[in-house]
Amino acid sequence: MTDVGYIRVSSTDQNTARQLEGVALDEVFTDKMSAANTERPALQEMLRHVRKGDVLHVHSIDRLARSLEDLLALVKGLIGRGVAVSFHKEQLHFTGEANPMQELMLGLLGSVAQFERALIRERQAEGIAKAKERGVYRGGVKTTNADAIRSHVANGSSYRDTAKALGVSLSTVQRAMKD
Repeated sequence: MTDVGYIRVSSTDQNTARQLEGVALDEVFTDKMSAANTERPALQEMLRHVRKGDVLHVHSIDRLARSLEDLLALVKGLIGRGVAVSFHKEQLHFTGEANPMQELMLGLLGSVAQFERALIRERQAEGIAKAKERGVYRGGVKTTNADAIRSHVANGSSYRDTAKALGVSLSTVQRAMKD
């Protein structure tokens, strides 16, 4: 039996330290990206790694998935393979044994995570619309900005220094380097 941890934060500058703090783990997989879907490198690697008898530890339900459909598919897929899933914040542990109350809680909390994501997207769209009205919305990374950003980083500057020097946000630099 192996204790495996899955940790996820939404962006590269967020700290993962508080998740699963004090939990003894044999292996940890960490993603620094949105849980909008399950196409996350560390998640996919973890899914390939876990075996029957392992326990997957996750800080909270929303760290694993933001969609109820994805959450249920992941948990059911794991327990179907004999991997127990433990959500520490919610104090839920799934082993494949029939437990109607835990299944209800998983569905309810998964729905809340999905609703929360929908609210975030709605607020983001409202903010963009208001910024466009004021004429301050510039949209995604412009090709010329992306080239300048890549060049600046290639010359040895950190992402933060590049953002400061070119007057763009750190996330703009990260997006340009990812593309």
